[in-house]
Formats: sequence, structure tokens, C-alpha cells
Amino acid sequence: MFRQKWRNVARLRRTLIASLRERFAPDTQQNADVQANLVKALYASPGSLMIGALAGGSLSIVVAYYAQLIEITLISALICVVALSRSISAIYFLRQFASDDAPTRPVWGLAYELGAWGYAALLGTLAFATLVLTEEASLHILSVCLVAAYSGGISGRNAGRVHVAIGQTCFALLPTSLGLMIAGGLGYQVLSTMLFLMVFAMAEITRTTHRIVVEALEGKYEKSKLATKFERLARFDSLTGVENRMAMQMRLREMFDSRLSDKDAMAVFWMDLDRFKEINDSLGHMIGDQLLCGVAERLSRALDGRGHVARFGGDEFVLICPAADGVVAQQIADDVMAEFGHDFEAGGYHLTVTASMGIAVAPDDGQSSDELLQHADMALYQAKHAGRSRHARFDWSMKERHNRTYELEMGLRTALANGELKLHYQPIFESATGKIAICEALMRWDHPTLGRISPAEFIPIAESCSLIDSMTAWALERACHDAMQWDDEIRVAVNISPALIKSDGLPRAVIAALLASGLKARRLELEVTESIFLEDSGRTSLILSELRRIGLRLALDDFGTGYSSLGYLRNYIFDTLKVDQSFMKGVGAGGRDRAIAQSVANLAQSLDVETVAEGIETAEQLRYAREMGFTNVQGFILSRPIPADELLQMMHATTRETNGVVLLMQDRRRA
Repeated sequence: MFRQKWRNVARLRRTLIASLRERFAPDTQQNADVQANLVKALYASPGSLMIGALAGGSLSIVVAYYAQLIEITLISALICVVALSRSISAIYFLRQFASDDAPTRPVWGLAYELGAWGYAALLGTLAFATLVLTEEASLHILSVCLVAAYSGGISGRNAGRVHVAIGQTCFALLPTSLGLMIAGGLGYQVLSTMLFLMVFAMAEITRTTHRIVVEALEGKYEKSKLATKFERLARFDSLTGVENRMAMQMRLREMFDSRLSDKDAMAVFWMDLDRFKEINDSLGHMIGDQLLCGVAERLSRALDGRGHVARFGGDEFVLICPAADGVVAQQIADDVMAEFGHDFEAGGYHLTVTASMGIAVAPDDGQSSDELLQHADMALYQAKHAGRSRHARFDWSMKERHNRTYELEMGLRTALANGELKLHYQPIFESATGKIAICEALMRWDHPTLGRISPAEFIPIAESCSLIDSMTAWALERACHDAMQWDDEIRVAVNISPALIKSDGLPRAVIAALLASGLKARRLELEVTESIFLEDSGRTSLILSELRRIGLRLALDDFGTGYSSLGYLRNYIFDTLKVDQSFMKGVGAGGRDRAIAQSVANLAQSLDVETVAEGIETAEQLRYAREMGFTNVQGFILSRPIPADELLQMMHATTRETNGVVLLMQDRRRA
């Protein structure tokens, strides 16, 4: 009879557990990290587990002591053994978890599950045996309270595994409920019903708690994934996949800090693609992006584990090679440049691409990461300046030039305000009469500490740092003001930088200078070189046309040294051609230069254009210039560039009725 009831109870318990597990099982498939954290949650509070084990073991011993039955004593002993083993396993788990992640393996979840179910089943069996085999009410109360209290704590503590908590509740409460029903009595039967319903209530509580725990863990996991993604975005270039600028700088600093000695070698390569903008403009940015990805792949292949690749920005890449001295750096540079000997395939195009590279090797070329990077950049600039498609090693003369350029740039920013810039004028004489026809304005800069700075040095700096606009506006204003003190027949010529053609400020500056001084537009001549046409997009023609519409004269300087001089004469109207001094130097020594100069003079006469022979330094050159028919002559033998006040004295001393050139040359010789 008793065995039949036990089999029925076991069958009912299995059915109920299966239905509850199916009903309350998680409806989502947690990932491995969440599952691992759920396992850790089971062992997260060993104190509560040990308290429960102590309480269950102690009360079971009390029940066995007073019941004096072998069955209950055996169950009590098993409860103590299981409680002790679970406490030991929890402590061992926490020690393992402190050292590595091995405790997250599935075996630990299974071990906890079996131990929890076994312990709950023993408590339920103890309550059932006590209710059925004894008639002592105090023992009944003690065993039932133990099961009820234990079941209440299960729903919260084991919410990490729903089926574990539900199984424990069923193993503990169902035998107790059956025992109360068998023991008889209205009170026992009511309590039995309440314990049976408690199974469903505790299961729902467990389900809700589990859902909250899982949502919290999944939220934490998503935040962790998002943080990892953001960290990767912060450290790696989203286009090419190599490290970005920030990560490269951090890595370089870490390598410097971790070097065993200040004498340990380290090489930094700064590379960019030659004329990459042309590819972007002609083929589109999509092709340019594919090309950059291909370049990153080839750089990684060329390094072959000898260093790290980073995209510094745009088409610039930086390579960091630890333990690479000058010899190894040279070999790496050769390997990298060899990769550009083959075409790149991007979007169906076969692109021939070259690159320039600067190299700096610690400790010779720098004692810090920032200094080494800066010097590699200087070396890159040198490689590009030398003609591109090559690499250059840093040397300290580059640093000296860089420092001087920086000092001059800073000085130029205050030179105008401090009155350091001056205009000198070099007269241009008529070949036939010897009278001054034009005075070319030439800018001079007396630096307060560096002394006289050549225009060939400071003008390019002014162009690169966008100071040329204000300097030209000042020169135009000053030249027009000075020209108002000359005879009306004498013009003033001002050189115009090609950089000004790209801005809208030149016509405004010219008009402002003319209005402020009152100078007639026909007396102002603007000198331009052929370099303004190299990137002609129609803007050059528009601006030159506007200037001629004002009434200004235009002069083409250094004629004959460019690539398409005749084409410029066909497309643009100039009032004066200035033949470069390189041709005039050789007119007396060889027939080729003389023939070229003669042809230019004849061409200008046919076009009704004035000519200026530049660089006249000898009487022979002057004679040839007059014989070949040049309209005007200019050179040191006639006059060097002089300040405005000296120019006025020269103008007053020059006699218009005589050959001014001859008299002037005689005066120079006497002096």
C-alpha cells in the first residue's frame, strides 16, 4: 500500500515537473556569456547556501533524534552529507573563479543542479517520512516549516536556473503535501492544499525573477559588446581596418616607454600617396577608398610581421617597426616601395600609384615618440620635394631648415605691422631713348634679428601660410602711392603671386590701391609668371580679363622658361613680355641663346607687344638687346633695386634730352 502510494507520488511529481519546466522554461536562447553568468549566480552567495545547509542539517538531526526511527536517521544523515558537499563545492568554485574562468564550464551548472535537487528531495522525503511514520505534532511542525522555509528561499536564490528552482520546489513541497494529506485531519489537508498551490506560486516568482536577472545580464552583455565596438572604432580605421592615428600614437609612446635602453633602435615611416587627390577627383571617392584598402593590405604584406601599420589620415600611413636600425629600416623601405611597382586594382581600374616616404630611426633621429614622428614627417616632405616616388632618411639639417621656416613665418605675421617690409624699385629703361619707362617694385624684408631676408625665401613662406594676400595689398597700395610722385609717363610694375589668382581679393586690392592713391590704371602694370596657368580652370582667364577691363597693363614675366609660352600668347592678351635673364646671359657666347632672344623680340613686334630684356649685366648684353630690337632693358649695369627716395633722385638727375643710358653708365663707372 505504502509503495503504491510512493510510486503514484513519484509519477505525479515527474509529470508536474515536466509541465512546469515546459511552461516556465526561458523563451529565449541566451548566449554563452549570459549562461556562464547564470552559473556564477548560483554560487554567488555561498554564505546563504551554507546557512541553509546548516539549518537543514541541524533540524534533520533534531527530528531524527526525537523520532528514533532508522529510516528518518538515514535520511537525516544523507541530508548532512549533501549539505556539507554543497558547501565545500561552493567554496572551491569561488577559489577557482578568482583564478580563471574555468568554473563557468557546464559541469559546474550540472553539479549544482544535481546537488540542489538531491538536497530538496531529501528534505521533502524527511517531511513525508516524519508525517507518515510518526505521530508527534511537534516533529510534524518542525519538518513542514523546514520545507516551507527552504522552498521560499529557492525562488530567489536559484532564479538563475528556472528548472533547478522549480525542480527543488516540487521535490520539497510535493512529498510534504502528500504526507500532510496522508496524515489526515482537516488542518493537515488544508495545509497540504496550500503547499501544493505554493508550487505554482513559487514557480511564477522564480520565472519573474529569472526574467529580470536575464534582462540585466543581457543588458550588461550588450553594453560590453557596445563598449568593445566603440573601443575598436576608437582604435582602428573604419575603412582600411588598420590602426588609426590615436592608436598609432599610443602604441608609439608605449614602445618608447617599454624600451630596455635609450639606445634601442626603432624606426618610424611616414608615407603618403603621390597625387592621390587626382584619383579621387577623376574616378571618385569610392575608387579612392578601395585603393586605400589595397594600399593598407600591401603595407601589411611588405612589413611581414616586422612592424605595425596605421592610417594617419587621408592617404597618409605610418609604419612603426620596433628594433629596426638604419640598415633594417632601409630594407623595409625598399620592400614597401617595391609593392608600388605593381598596379593596384580598384573598381575595375588598374591604377599605377607611387608613394613617397620619410624615415626616422631612434635614437639617432629622435629621443621621444613625438620627436621621431615629427622628423619622419620632415623626411617625407624632403622626399616629395625631391621629386616624389622615393624615400628619404631624416637628417638634422632638415630640422634646421624647418626651424628657420617656422621663425620666418612667425616673423612675417608681424612684419607689416612693425614696418619691417619695404619696397625697392628697379628701373626699366627704354632702349631707344634711355629714359625710365617702368619701375619694378620689389619687396625687401629686414628681419630684426636675422637681418636681410631674400624674397626667394620669404615669399614662398608667405604663400604657404596665406599671408601673401595682405602683403600684396600693402605692396600695391605703397607702389601706387610712390608712383604718384613720378612723371606721368613712368609706370610701376608689381609682381603678383600665382596664389592670388585663386582668391577673389586681387581685383579688390587693385581697385582699392588705385582709388586710395589716385593713380591712373594705365600706369599700373601687373607681372605674372606662366605658373598661374598650370591649374587653369577658367578662373585665371576671368580674373585677368577683369583686370584688363579696369585698364591695367599685364606683363608675362620669365617668358620662355615655361612649357606652353606660345599657347599663352594665343589665349591671353599681354602688354609686355619679359624675356628671362638666362637667355640674355648667353647672347654673347653662343648663337642659340641669341637666336631665341631675337625670335622673341621679332614675335613681340609682330604682336605689337612691348618687350623687356632682363638681367643686363654687361655693356655687350646691352648692345645686343638694343640691336635685337628689345623695347626696354633692365639689369644691374643700369641700376640695382633702390629705395623710393633714391629712385626720385635718379629721376631728377636723368636728362631727358640725352641718352640717359650712356650717361648713367658713365656715372656708375666713375663711382
